Amino acid sequence: MRASGGRQISLTDPDARAMTSQSHSAYVVGYNVQNAVDTQNHLIVAHELSNVGIDKGHLSSMASKARDALEAETIEVLADRGYFKSEEIAACVEAGIEAYVPKPLTSNARAEGRFDRRDFIYERETNSYVCPAGEKLTYRMTTMSSSRAMHCYWTSVCGTCALKQHCTTSLQRRVARWEHEDVLDRAQERLDRRPDAMVVRRSTVEHPFASIKAWMGATHFKMKTLQHVATEMALHVLAYNLKRVMAILGVRELLKAM
Repeated sequence: MRASGGRQISLTDPDARAMTSQSHSAYVVGYNVQNAVDTQNHLIVAHELSNVGIDKGHLSSMASKARDALEAETIEVLADRGYFKSEEIAACVEAGIEAYVPKPLTSNARAEGRFDRRDFIYERETNSYVCPAGEKLTYRMTTMSSSRAMHCYWTSVCGTCALKQHCTTSLQRRVARWEHEDVLDRAQERLDRRPDAMVVRRSTVEHPFASIKAWMGATHFKMKTLQHVATEMALHVLAYNLKRVMAILGVRELLKAM
């Protein structure tokens, strides 16, 4: 491990890594596949294979690949909570791509009977937050967190607030806001206006994954190392798309088009 300079080592396949998963009690050692599927014909328009176990850093790159493949000026991208990352959503906006990604609920406050971040309303005019008790949390300072500038807000009246036990166990409730949080606010507003977005996502991208996994069988990838597994996945995608076009057009029309 020390000689490799990494934090993981696989004796079966040197490129394979542990994939994070909330649906399994144990990690799966393998590869992470990204698919971008169009909502009209359910064809895989772009895909990517990596040994990075989380999806957070793939949103803007996969969205750009899908847009280029479709030769479109702009596209709408629907992704699940696992793809939510502030910088990635901002990168999509900068590239002219509308992203619909729900925020992950990382706080246990509401489950424990306390107010969470969603209960605090931001007022752009005064650059402050209004808490459930009606008090204003004013801007106090800016700190750096993971290379991001975070604005901090709080009020000095928490100690005498009747709702304090439902709000925080600390001396005062503090709210942090990313310097580009407006981008996330607009993204959330877009998502709120389209309540069916995640239903469309599930019925679009999950089907190709399920089909390919069924064809692969219990052994899944048969090759080893990133380059060879990427080639194997590319062949699976090609086979899926060919079968899908056959289902849409028929074999004769596909041969004519080819």
